[in-house]
Amino acid sequence: MKILLCGYGSMNTRVAQLAKERNHEIVGVLLKNDKPTPFPTYTLENINQLPDADVLIDFSNPELSLPMLVSNINIPIVMATTGEKERLISSLHKKSEQSPVFYSANMSYGVHVLTEIIQYATPLLNNMDVELIERHHNKKVDAPSGTLIKILDAINKNRNVHPMYDRSKNKTERNQEEVGISVVRGGTIVGEHEVLFAGLDETIQIIHRAQSKDIFANGSIDVAEKLINKQNGFYTFSNL
Repeated sequence: MKILLCGYGSMNTRVAQLAKERNHEIVGVLLKNDKPTPFPTYTLENINQLPDADVLIDFSNPELSLPMLVSNINIPIVMATTGEKERLISSLHKKSEQSPVFYSANMSYGVHVLTEIIQYATPLLNNMDVELIERHHNKKVDAPSGTLIKILDAINKNRNVHPMYDRSKNKTERNQEEVGISVVRGGTIVGEHEVLFAGLDETIQIIHRAQSKDIFANGSIDVAEKLINKQNGFYTFSNL
């Protein structure tokens, strides 16, 4: 494949390296600012001059992703940007009328399976309290993570809950409708997500630990290889 990258942070740096090892070609990088990369670099100002590509892989931020989505780019798009989820999904649905697009807050297939397990387990453990804990490296900007929001959405499909981000000002006891959200930032933790079901005299923990960013980079390339053969439409791991 000829791959166009949107953003060139730590994730797309790994996408570029792993794509090369898999005999794909990076034909350019779209950035918000004109900074040097090992590949031809383009900005939003010259977005109409992008080279021909089979697919675009986006690990960036909404400030770059949203303007890209309203441009005249009409190639398959693999979207892994987190933050401003509703706006991104709305723009992706519009873009899907002219090209196949894929969205996931986490490009690990294991995380997709995790959400399926949680969705199945939630009604079975309806009498238990639920707490969510996510841990990431100290460079991560957004909190809570897009993956944690994805997990919360999976819980909400079978149980009407609301997130509790800060209990320090809440002087009442916990109720079953709330889900506690805990965010940890430190060191070089790649990514950990834990769902804790706590009941009477017993607990159940479901945990996913990412041991390398390569699972996300390879996951995006795996998706791209499938997406380029799809018809126009909006895709996730559930229908790809």
